[in-house]
Amino acid sequence: MVDIRKNTVHTLEITGCTAEGMGVARLEGRVIFVPFTIRGERWKVRLEKVNKNVAWGRGVEMLLPSPERITSDCPLYGKCGGCQFRHMTYGEELRAKGQRISDALERVGHVKLDLPPVLGAENPLRYRNKVQFPVSQGKQGLAVGYYRPRSHNVLDVHDCPLQPETVTRLRWGFKNWMEEHNLPAYDEGTGKGLVRHLYIRTNRAGESLVCVVANGDRLPHSEELVDVLRRAEPGLSGVVLNTNTRDTNVILGDRYTTLWGRDWLKEELCQLEFQLSVPSFFQINRAQTERLYAAALDFAGLTGSETVLDLYCGIGTISLALARRAGRVIGAEIVPQAIEDAKENAKRNGIDNAEFFCGDAGAVAQKLTEEGIRPQVICVDPPRKGLSPHVPAILAGMAPERIVYVSCDPATLARDVNRLGDLGYHPVKAQGVDLFPRTAHVETIVLLQGGNS
Repeated sequence: MVDIRKNTVHTLEITGCTAEGMGVARLEGRVIFVPFTIRGERWKVRLEKVNKNVAWGRGVEMLLPSPERITSDCPLYGKCGGCQFRHMTYGEELRAKGQRISDALERVGHVKLDLPPVLGAENPLRYRNKVQFPVSQGKQGLAVGYYRPRSHNVLDVHDCPLQPETVTRLRWGFKNWMEEHNLPAYDEGTGKGLVRHLYIRTNRAGESLVCVVANGDRLPHSEELVDVLRRAEPGLSGVVLNTNTRDTNVILGDRYTTLWGRDWLKEELCQLEFQLSVPSFFQINRAQTERLYAAALDFAGLTGSETVLDLYCGIGTISLALARRAGRVIGAEIVPQAIEDAKENAKRNGIDNAEFFCGDAGAVAQKLTEEGIRPQVICVDPPRKGLSPHVPAILAGMAPERIVYVSCDPATLARDVNRLGDLGYHPVKAQGVDLFPRTAHVETIVLLQGGNS
């Protein structure tokens, strides 16, 4: 009998990878998770936590390395919670993400599809066009950076391979300003302190927009901050104060004050122009988003005459791309400001065959059904939690020819694919797209067709 207690050491073969990038091994039928290991490797592993059917270990000696192993290009890898795949080649990361999608569809969705390789990024570095730094005062001094893994302990991050160098310069200027004027960071435990987050958005034109999230309506020494940031980054377009005095993990509050410049950036996506304010939702990797939307358009199979319903439409990015190939597009989103932005974006791009409604996805779809509207194609791009339980039946009740499901979580996607399958809509093809290289996240598109399609 093998001793499987805490602190025992075992020689294990790594046979797979979790969604979080951890290696997976087995010992006496028990699953063992081992961080920073790769499929095909052999390790001596010390068990650190043991449950009835699963255990977590730490590699103490690598006996056989994978040819896919590389030295991380970030000195903070493992200390910062942002990345999970920097110890392996990008090709191996894409393979692992493809396997994750396939496993979810098969085990949860009960369907097996011949999946093409995940579409990887041409450049997996410096792609984030939005960064939100938590600010904290710790034992080591002021920290402006990212959370450590599975905690709200802020790690001070001087630079990150995922963020543009513009962001690095602005963060440096901001931190120096806070230290020079002795401004207090917000303390989650006490609810006291002023500065909560530093938010930076950038665009492809080299412009940047800075927002300081504060526990108050006033930011002392704001003129000095503007001066510091303008000197740090010539492409700075505006500085905004956001007030968030609530005891919450939600980053942004409801009140905004423009301290200097303008409170928005323009960005181009799929040959369309969008105006982005601080709260606007916009995918953080523009180049890969264009590939994602191209695949969604291909799956939609539009000929120019179809009515398309786009649920969870946000500021209208997918809706407007669809509108250029459809007869009519109806977008729905529960966030009022997003709907206003979507309407403005339609006007900005001269698109007059798209209309937008504010409301819950299921409620809007039900209302359209009662009005006799029968879209030939429905596109859904829900949040990570997926569709609400009642929504699949409403979608199926509209009897579309095709449903294009865009997802940021393979598990909830697979659950909803199974639900839609029970309602007569079956997946015929899928495509993974890596919008977030070196992190655990991956986007997936699935095309579902009705039985008579």
